[in-house]
Amino acid sequence: MVSTRSQQRALLLAATLRLAHAAALPDPTAAPAPVQVAAPIITPAAIRFDSRHSYLQKRNLLDDIKSGVDDIAHSWASVLGTDLPSLFTDGIPGWFDGLPTGTQVLSSLGIGDDDLAAKPTEVLNVPPYANWTDQGWNVRFHGNVYKIPDISQSKIDDLANVFLIDTSVDKLPADEQANARNLTRSIFIVQQGHENVSMSLEPAPSQGGDGEPGGGNAVTAPGGTQNLTLPYETTIEGDFDVFVPIKQNGLLAGNETKNVQRLNVYTNGTLSGNATAFLVPTEGITFISDIDDILRVTKIYDPKEGLLNSFARNFTPWMNMPEIYANWSRTLPNNTHFHYLTTTPEQATRNYMDFIYKTYPGGSFDTRPLNFSNGNATLSIRLFLLNKIFETFPQRKFVLVADTSNSDVMTDYPQLAHDYPNQVQCIFLRNTSATDSSDWFPYNTAGFEGLNNKSYMFFREPNDLAGLDIYNGQCLNETIPQNVTFSRQDEVLGIHGDSAGRKLQSSATLGFVVALVVAMVMTL
Repeated sequence: MVSTRSQQRALLLAATLRLAHAAALPDPTAAPAPVQVAAPIITPAAIRFDSRHSYLQKRNLLDDIKSGVDDIAHSWASVLGTDLPSLFTDGIPGWFDGLPTGTQVLSSLGIGDDDLAAKPTEVLNVPPYANWTDQGWNVRFHGNVYKIPDISQSKIDDLANVFLIDTSVDKLPADEQANARNLTRSIFIVQQGHENVSMSLEPAPSQGGDGEPGGGNAVTAPGGTQNLTLPYETTIEGDFDVFVPIKQNGLLAGNETKNVQRLNVYTNGTLSGNATAFLVPTEGITFISDIDDILRVTKIYDPKEGLLNSFARNFTPWMNMPEIYANWSRTLPNNTHFHYLTTTPEQATRNYMDFIYKTYPGGSFDTRPLNFSNGNATLSIRLFLLNKIFETFPQRKFVLVADTSNSDVMTDYPQLAHDYPNQVQCIFLRNTSATDSSDWFPYNTAGFEGLNNKSYMFFREPNDLAGLDIYNGQCLNETIPQNVTFSRQDEVLGIHGDSAGRKLQSSATLGFVVALVVAMVMTL
């Protein structure tokens, strides 16, 4: 059944935010905000990822939308102070969070255990990174084991429509219909707990005729062929995540080589569990990059567009960002490593990996596992994964890339720079509110206070990053205004922190508008 009420509430929430934007006009007599000068080679996947097996879980937007509207009605005392609704301060809710898994899927679809027993076991094998230790190479294997039940197309269409606002599957173009149906079918999978997972490893050849630079920068590993079984069974959610020492078998030592080595990783007993492991040298630069609204066009802050871009439309690169990454891949030293980190639930990562490896340099990957499935854990998973890779490579430098629409990024990235001052080389953040009029979600720059103002940059387009000498620590393009107030700010709403002297022209009008929209929503 199409969740019409949820869709209407989502649209009305968007209308509320637009009305709030209209009311949040800057005071024309206020002093302007102080300006502070703050401190293509495309790599295809070594192993193809089949998006037919990608999987996301179904979401009912009702609770989050109602909660967001309630916050607006009851908590918006001042857009300049600390009383913003939690909808703004806690980050934009993920569209695919909090959905049924495992036996919940079986019961909700009326599928019995016997029906599932005959289905083949599938494995999501997330491309791992490996570090060098006194015992040799240590590979972090992680992923999920599951089965895909039979569901009729008519039922799939009903379920897919839950994710769409102001449209339905049958109204989409043919390619988008296929995307929505494939993703929906992949959402309703049944995770397999208490399973043993075994892997086969072998050298993975470099991509391209003249080798693969950057992260990427992998030479064909001179050894490493072997079989192994992970030391632990999968969790009840079907997850596995463990560092496992592997045999040298001719591999180059990580403290003696300046090249990333690449191994194909096959999960035994299934055709779906293939990935590439990146054996990363002890020293060098690692780029850690978010994906949504920095590497691809998502518009997660616009409910209708965000859902269509995530659920139905083909993934599209953001402007010429692939050229920027290709240049980094070509020009930086051979020990450069790329790592892609998204807090999208792991059920969606086949689509993400497929896009990344066709568009950006090859590299390892991180996503949100199922045991981080509730709201509070979702807000902490990015820092958990970031700390893990920082602690795994204590001698490497890191370049952190994302956008301002992620509240966890705005907290976690500067926190890492405070906690690991000798490891964070640069922080690059796309200011979505400076270039996209549909982004009404303020971002908070308070965490950057006390950092070297030349170690980070808020940029507007990919070309702002061109020509920087990242290897030698040049992180700031001096021609790009920063306007960092170390407080809450948003260019669309005209919010530039307490120091900017901005204010609402009529809070009474804003309150009336919001209350009116809330009353309309509650009648749905």
